[in-house]
Amino acid sequence: MPQSKPIEVPHTLLRTLHRIQEQRTDLNGAIGRVPRQIKAAEALVTTAKAAVDAAKEELKKARLNADEKQLQLQSREAHVEQLQAKLNTAGSNKEFNLLKDQIAADVQANSVQSDEILETLEQIDVLGGKLSAAEAELEQQEKQCSQRVAEIHEKQERLNENLAKVNEQLATAEAELPASVKSDYLRLTASRGDEALAPLATDSCGGCYQTLTTQTINRLQLSQLTHCPNCNAILYMPEDLRVR
Repeated sequence: MPQSKPIEVPHTLLRTLHRIQEQRTDLNGAIGRVPRQIKAAEALVTTAKAAVDAAKEELKKARLNADEKQLQLQSREAHVEQLQAKLNTAGSNKEFNLLKDQIAADVQANSVQSDEILETLEQIDVLGGKLSAAEAELEQQEKQCSQRVAEIHEKQERLNENLAKVNEQLATAEAELPASVKSDYLRLTASRGDEALAPLATDSCGGCYQTLTTQTINRLQLSQLTHCPNCNAILYMPEDLRVR
C-alpha cells in the first residue's frame, strides 16, 4: 500500500502557537493566583483581629480580677469595722486581745490586698495600651487590605483583558493549521496546554529532553508534522536554527 503523504506544518506557525499557548498559560496562572493573593491579604486582617480579641479578653480578665479584689478589700474593711465595734464591748482581756489580733491580721491583709489592687490597676493601664496598639494595627491592616484587594482586582481585570486578546490571537493562528492536524492539536492542547508543543533542543525534545533519532530530526527539518516519541509533544524547530 502506498504510504500517506507526510503532513507539513510551517515551523513559524508552530512557534507562534507555542508562544501564544505559553502566554495563555501564564495569564491563566496569574488569574488563578488572585484568590490566594486576596486570601493572603485578608489573613493579615484576621491575625490583627485575633490580636485585638486576645487583648480585649486579657484586659477583661484583669478588670474582673481588680473588681474581685476590690470587693474582697471592701468586705474585709467592713469586717475590721465590725471587730473594732466588738472591741469596745469585749467582756474580758482574752476576748479583747483576740479581737485586736484578728483586727491586726485583717489590717495587714488589707494592706497586701491594696498593693495587689494597685499592681492590677497598673497592669490594666498596660493592657489598655496594648489593646489600643492592637486596634491601631487592625485599622492599618484593614486599610492596607482594602487597598491591596482593590489593586488585585484591577490587576485581575487587566489580566482578563489580556487573556481575551491572547485567546483571539490563538484562534486566528489555529485557523491556519491544516484540517488534518487541527483535531490532534486541539486534543493535545486541551489536556496539556503549552506542553503540547516543544522546540528542538540540539538533538533532544525541548519538553522532556528525550534524545531524538536522526530520522526524527530529518522529518522535523522537512517541516513534517513530528511528535516526540517519548512525550508526544508536537515538535518544531526553534527560530535560531535555519530550516526549510
